Amino acid sequence: MPETAEIRHDKQMMRRFWHLAAPYWREEEKWKAWGLIALLVLLLLGQTRFAVLFNEQTGEFTSALAAHDEERFWIAIKTSLGLLTVAVPIYAFFFYVRDKLGIHWRRWLTSRFLDRYFSKRHYYELNSNAGIDNPDQRIAEDINTFTQRTLFFLLIFIGSLLQLVAFSSVLWSISHALVYFLVLYATAGTLVTVFVFGKPLVGLNFQQLRREADFRFGLVRVRENAESIAFYRGEAQETLQVKRRFIKAFINFNKLIRAQLALNLFQYAYSLLTIVLPSAIVASQVLSGELEVGRAVQAAGAFAAVLSAISVVVENFEGLSRFAAGIDRLEAFARTMAAPSPGTLSLGGVIDLEIDSRLALENVTLQTPNYRRVLVRDLSLEVAPGAGLLIVGSSGSGKSSLLRAIAGLWYAGSGRIVRPRPEDMLFLPQRPYLLLGSLRSQLLYPGKDTTIPDAELLRLLERVNLPDLAARFGGLDAEMDWENVLSVGEQQRLAFARVLRSQPRYAILDEATSALDIANEENLYGQLAATDTTIVSIGHRSTILKHHQHVLELTGDGGWNSYPAAAYRFAQ
Repeated sequence: MPETAEIRHDKQMMRRFWHLAAPYWREEEKWKAWGLIALLVLLLLGQTRFAVLFNEQTGEFTSALAAHDEERFWIAIKTSLGLLTVAVPIYAFFFYVRDKLGIHWRRWLTSRFLDRYFSKRHYYELNSNAGIDNPDQRIAEDINTFTQRTLFFLLIFIGSLLQLVAFSSVLWSISHALVYFLVLYATAGTLVTVFVFGKPLVGLNFQQLRREADFRFGLVRVRENAESIAFYRGEAQETLQVKRRFIKAFINFNKLIRAQLALNLFQYAYSLLTIVLPSAIVASQVLSGELEVGRAVQAAGAFAAVLSAISVVVENFEGLSRFAAGIDRLEAFARTMAAPSPGTLSLGGVIDLEIDSRLALENVTLQTPNYRRVLVRDLSLEVAPGAGLLIVGSSGSGKSSLLRAIAGLWYAGSGRIVRPRPEDMLFLPQRPYLLLGSLRSQLLYPGKDTTIPDAELLRLLERVNLPDLAARFGGLDAEMDWENVLSVGEQQRLAFARVLRSQPRYAILDEATSALDIANEENLYGQLAATDTTIVSIGHRSTILKHHQHVLELTGDGGWNSYPAAAYRFAQ
């Protein structure tokens, strides 16, 4: 018989789950993981055993009360209190071990995802992948949800199995009819839940996660660009944009709670009927005196326990549907990062990148990543050590795009780029990147050498005309939101200090002094030109021309011209 769409979907879901979950249990932390899970199973065995004993004692003191047997009643109470003193630590320690395993698994999986996210520039490539929204949420939240909920449901299923084994014999010894009815009732409930409510809830939960993440991203974007928005007086437009994102989450959530309402109606009817049905089934035995009242209570408790064990899907389906949606998001993220680089798969041709001591472009044709526009056609030039290159051209002619190609970020096109090792080059964009950290870390970035003396770093700040910056904020180890406390000009000077400190073989400057006055710009370029660093710049000011030996002019239609710097004149 051919598979139904639901069965195929369930198989795909299990494969995705296994792809995410299995590595932790097979790799370097497997012994710790299996040890903790074994301890949890032992604790579950203890919980199940005490649940059976408490159920027995409940029936015992109920029968004692019905028989007016005071001695029997107090013995049952004392026995129950004795059981409590042992059971409480077992229950408490179970949750501690479960959460301990969960946080270790989350740490391992988060580290694995972060390593992949920052390798092969996935963090950059994913910006153009519309299928992977909000990777930050997938790492920060979806991994946490995945590990915690996996353990939650795994232990529920193991506990349900133990509960089923433990209470089935108790229930069978009291009433065969209850057991037969229970199997039919649980089977019918599970089938209805999975096939009637399953797929719609998973899809709606997936969309809700996406809508909530988009809404949060909109708010974060406003915070990060607050000053620009304030200058533009763009509050009305931003309010409209953020509200539009929230409305999408609101509409989807309404669909979700309508689907959940139908599920809840079924779940509660299914659950509350079990209050009546066991008593109705054994009523004749109790009324005839064949069964003690306490045994009937014990049967009801065992019935509830077994039903809960075999109806675990029905009782937890809402949580399982949200969990399944999270698996889809996380596994798609993992699969995208595990795939070969887009540059190796492109059908439109890619630019070859070769590592050497020199910087040269050989017959390079550069296109936009979607291959819809040619930015530069058949460009060949070499930037010899000490012979700086100034790249000029109108806005949109492809200047910054060419630097992205040299950095290996863009590769659509043909030809070959020969460039030094990444550690021998330093790129400075027009808007500097300032990491979350201390002033010291801003100067050292992207290096990790923390042995540089404070005096040398303070001298470096003086060289870029920021002599009082450290004192102003409390020293080199002060941590601030630097992008918000420094002007763009101060940020550019701070970033330039990185070049003066590291003195790479090539410094690639994309209008890196655009916010500076002529005097500060001349000071920085003069110092850099006095080192062994070869400068490749994008710029529009004639004042920086003297620090370069060659000029590359991009015409904007794919064409280009090369000039000696001494012969070049900027258009008036």
